[in-house]
Amino acid sequence: MQRGKSVTNFYGTNMNLEQFRHQHEIAGSTLSYLDIGQGPVLLFGHSYLWCAKSWLPQLEQLSKNYRCIVPDLWAHGQSGAIPKDCRNLVDLGQNMLELMDRIDISTFTIIGQSVGGMWGTELALSAPARVNGLVLINTFIAFEPEVTREKYMAMLNQVKNAQAVEATLIEQIAALYFGNHTHEQQPALVEQFKFSLKNMPTALINDVVKMGRMIFGRRDTSEYAEQLTLPCLILSGVEDKVRTVLEGYLMQDIIDASQFEHIQGAGHMATLEQPEVLNLKLASFLSQV
Repeated sequence: MQRGKSVTNFYGTNMNLEQFRHQHEIAGSTLSYLDIGQGPVLLFGHSYLWCAKSWLPQLEQLSKNYRCIVPDLWAHGQSGAIPKDCRNLVDLGQNMLELMDRIDISTFTIIGQSVGGMWGTELALSAPARVNGLVLINTFIAFEPEVTREKYMAMLNQVKNAQAVEATLIEQIAALYFGNHTHEQQPALVEQFKFSLKNMPTALINDVVKMGRMIFGRRDTSEYAEQLTLPCLILSGVEDKVRTVLEGYLMQDIIDASQFEHIQGAGHMATLEQPEVLNLKLASFLSQV
């Protein structure tokens, strides 16, 4: 989750993001976010168990031409606890929309990875006139399949009971989050992620578990896919074990305005595993939007 620690080597760049950090009180809790660059606005949503800094390779490029708003998920990065009234991903999307209201941004494009794509879709459905485009990276907007839901809920219960992410579970999570190519070619990236899980602040454990239950117990947003008439780019890491390529195809089938592309050599964390490839795909899509 990288809470307040230096992660320069982790993300492969010397760009200092802390000078762009701000915060607002949203729904009774502190939402921390980065605001960097000028131009058309992009709203980013990062993956579960990570933070805004996982977008750093993209921000380094996109902030040259766009204004990038990058919040830390509740109980992640430097954001506060989950607000009492935030009970699901619909509410989470509304929290992020309130952030955009607070900083006087009327229209924007959403770039969401994993849970970021899930709440991003909920936001786009609730405020279609304000969202210019939608990028869904390694995510799935339908309900969690029963087999994986039970698996992930059991893992969350294990964390809840231990009040920590234990060593065996850390290995399981790391294996899920990265492709085989990354384990072989970028072992430092994998090890830093393991370190962040091992050192997850005890005070955040319950809220991190709560967020996980929101994600894996989410509603089936695909039932409303016909309402997504905006330009949409779906990207799937070929080696992703959390959100499979098949799920990417399923979303393409139900979102009429979507285009679908693979990211070779990437697992769930394509933003860090194949940043150059991802940046090119994002730049091409955004130029059309």
